[in-house]
Order: sequence, then C-alpha cells, then structure tokens
Amino acid sequence: MWEQDYMPVAGNLLYSTLVAAVPLVILFYMLGVKRKPSWIAGLSALGVALVLAVGIYGMPAPQAGASMVYGAAFGLFPIGWIVIASLILYRVTVDTGKFEIIKDSIGSLSDDRRLQAILIGFAFGAFIEGAAGFGTPVAVAAAMLTGLGFSPFYAAFICLLANTAPVAFGSLGIPVVTLSGVTGLDEGALSSMTGRLCALIAIIIPAYMVVVMSGFKRAFEVLPAILACSVTFAGVLFYVTNTQGPDLAVILASIAALAALVLVMKVWQPSQIFRLEDDVEVSATRKTHTTGEVVSAWSPYILLVAFVLAWRYPPIQAALNSVAGSFPVPGLHETIMRVPPITPDPSPYAAVYGFPWLSAAGTSCFLSAFAASLLLGMSPGKFVGIVGAVLKQLSKPLLTIASVLALAFLMNYGGMTSTLGLAFAATGSLYPFFSAMLGWTGVFLTGSDTSSNALFGTLQVVTANALGLNPVLTASTNAATGVMGKMISLQSIAVAVAATGMASSQEGRLFRVTLKHSIILALFMAGVTMLFAYVLPQFVPQG
Repeated sequence: MWEQDYMPVAGNLLYSTLVAAVPLVILFYMLGVKRKPSWIAGLSALGVALVLAVGIYGMPAPQAGASMVYGAAFGLFPIGWIVIASLILYRVTVDTGKFEIIKDSIGSLSDDRRLQAILIGFAFGAFIEGAAGFGTPVAVAAAMLTGLGFSPFYAAFICLLANTAPVAFGSLGIPVVTLSGVTGLDEGALSSMTGRLCALIAIIIPAYMVVVMSGFKRAFEVLPAILACSVTFAGVLFYVTNTQGPDLAVILASIAALAALVLVMKVWQPSQIFRLEDDVEVSATRKTHTTGEVVSAWSPYILLVAFVLAWRYPPIQAALNSVAGSFPVPGLHETIMRVPPITPDPSPYAAVYGFPWLSAAGTSCFLSAFAASLLLGMSPGKFVGIVGAVLKQLSKPLLTIASVLALAFLMNYGGMTSTLGLAFAATGSLYPFFSAMLGWTGVFLTGSDTSSNALFGTLQVVTANALGLNPVLTASTNAATGVMGKMISLQSIAVAVAATGMASSQEGRLFRVTLKHSIILALFMAGVTMLFAYVLPQFVPQG
C-alpha cells in the first residue's frame, strides 16, 4: 500500500506547494492567456499532473492511471449524463417550435427596460440555467433582450450580471452533485448550505441589476416587481434546496418568480416607462398565443418537474436504487494510505464507483424529454436525430468534464490537493475569506462552477478540517461565491457576444464593464462566509 507524501520536495511545504500548483497554473494559463479550448487545457493540465504525481509525489503508475479513469468515469456518469439529458429536453422544446411560444409568452408583458431585464435576464435566464446550463441561459436571454430593443452590448452585460444566483444549481444541480462526489460530503448538507448562500444572492441581484441600469431613485419605481421576483425566487430556492435537494431547485424557483412577476405585471405597471439611451427601434408587432398553446409549450418542463419529483419520492427512489450498481475501483480502492495531518490516523483511501443508472437525475430528465417528444407529436426518428445531434454537440464539453474530473481525482489520490490544503491552512482565521475568493477565481478561469467544484472541492474540505472549520461551509462557499466569477469568464463573455451579434472585439470592453461588479459581489460573499464561519456557525449544516 502506498502512503501519500504531502511534502515530497525536500520535506518543505512551500516547495511542495509550488509543485502541486503547477497543473492548475497550466490549466489557467492555457485558458486565460493562450485562449485554448477548455478540453485542450484540461488534457494539458492532466498530462502535467500525471508526470508530477508519478515523478515527484512517488505515486505508483497503476494507481495514478486508475484514479484518472475513476474521475473521467464520474465525469461522464452521472455528471455528463445530466448534461446530455437536459440539453435533449431543451432541443425537443426548440425543435417543436414550443420554445418560441415560451419566449413570446413572457417577452410582451412590459415595455419597461427594468422589468424586461428582471423578467428575461434574471427569472427566465435562471429557468434556462436550471434546465440546460453551460452557457445556454446567457445566449438565449441576451438574444431575447436584443430582439426587444436593448442594444446588443447592454443586453449581453445585463444577462451576464443576472446569471449568478442560479449557476450553483444549473443543469439539474450538477455543480452540487459534483461537489458531493469529489468531497464525499453529504449532498443534502451541501445543497442546504449552498441554497442558503444563493438565496441571499437572489435577494440582492434583481435590485442590483435595476440600480445599475437606472440608479437608486428610479429603482424604487419598480420595487413591487423587484420584491416579487427576488423574494419569491429566494424563498422557493431556500425551501427546495433545504428539503428536496439540488435537482429542481432553480427550475422551481424560476418558475415561481416568473409566475409572481406575471401576476404583478398584470395588475401593476410603473408610472413612467424607463428606456435606455442606446435602445434600438424594433417592430411593435408581437405574436399572441392562446392559453392552451402556452401550456403546451411549457409541457416539457412540467413533465420534467413531475418526473424529477417522482424520482425523489422515497418508495420510488428505493425501488430505483435497488437496481443500481457500485463496485470498488480495481487497482485503486484502499490501495493508498492517507496519513496525518490530513487524517487523524493513517487510513486507507476508498474508491467506490456508483452507477445508479435508473435512479440518476439524468435518467428522469431523459424520460421526460422522451415523453415530451411523444406528447408534442415528434416522431421517434426525429427524437433519435436530436439525441445524435446533442451527443455530437457535447463531444468536446464532455471531454472537458471528463478531463477536469480526471485531473481532480488524480490530484486528490496523489496527495497534491492535500499539499495545497495545508498551504492554505496557513492563512488561519482568514481562510473563510480566501475560500470564497478561491471559488470565484476557479469559475472565472474555468468558466464553470462544476469544474471549479471538481478542482477545489477537496481542497476546501482539507483546509477546513485542518483549521477546525465546518467543511460544508467552505465547500458550499466554493460553489456559491464561484457564481460571481461566471460573468467575467472568457467562455461566458464569448457566448454573450456571439448571441447578440457583436464583433468579437467587444469582448474586452464587456469584460472591463462586468469586472467591477464581479469583484464587488465576490467580496460581499466573502464577508458573508466570514459571518457564517465565526458569528453564525449554528446555521451551517453538518456533512
């Protein structure tokens, strides 16, 4: 059995930390400086990590290979499976023409730019984040706002600012599922704490957006809409994440917020319609649809909610789990010894791969997509074509997910993550602050809350344990504060620019405009994390 060595370079923590950080530096350099595709960056960092794990840390090659295979497999299932299924459902809605009806049903409720930003940029964008994620919400919402007369630049900016609170639970909760998988912490505890932090973000963001658009004074003119959106979204998000889990949290919260906004706008409109200086004139012609058409358009997501809730019902869940498979990873399970100070006593490192093929959230999403295709009259051949197109579309994103998870698992089992954790423990009582900024940096550089959680989740736990902090708080902070880095990630900005038809030269300008808001909000969440760590620790669940 191989024992991990956390200071392999001359027994020195500083030198060992510099070595352990090299794969992450390579990853960030390839993404941020060389502007390479994320899958190339992920594979490059993985190759470097393998050389260091075997050559410097002394990890046996068989265990190194097995840990990478384990991580890649976890990346493809259950994580990749959720991505595939959610995008299939989205494509069924688009290809049947129902998504245009969904957009029409919410795009004509008000001519006020502040209300349109809250309704489409925040609430509807959150819905798309929960259902599809991975850049889709910014693309869809920004294109919609541009179609309503926003300047392309401002539409992109507002949607980047709005796409924060929902990100930690995007694509049926993938970031939290990943965080639980790499840290071993209870998924329910992580869902609860991340939900508490993100509910606070959801209270702030709609008002913050409107203040940025119109100033404090004019923001009060639409206070009823701001409160309807933020309080409803935050309340439902808090309840679902603390009682049901991460899967449907953002979908249900966004639907509730959309419904609340629709009800408010039916009976109230601001006394003065607010416009932006650089608005673009658009045709006033708008399509109207019957109630039946609107319900039919939303039916795929109604089915999704029904399927996921059924999958969460304890008797059904127990029956589905009865056919789930799990097995020790050959050549890795309990062949590596974790030693103090990472663990109180030497203990073998478990490696058990679970394959809940029927009870996985991705399966419920896929079945809802198939049922929706039948309900909407799509032929089986067309549905199969969509599945093929989605698999082709996601080939490189899936490779990215697999490579990043392989990197994370290799660093975990090789001891490199523990080295970094011991180094961060040197920050002492200030670590909760740095914990938040680490999550922010991870999403900024990788463009993905899921990837950031995979890379830094175990690091957050190791450091928290070394400092006597609750690891659920630091791990959840990685997810919740990480969302503030989403608006300035290169991938998000590129998607926003492309969706609104701007020239790629506008990416730098868009980055500069969003950067200060990203930093302000990240620093705020860092302060909140310090508050939970030292003033309100009783409100942090145990993992």
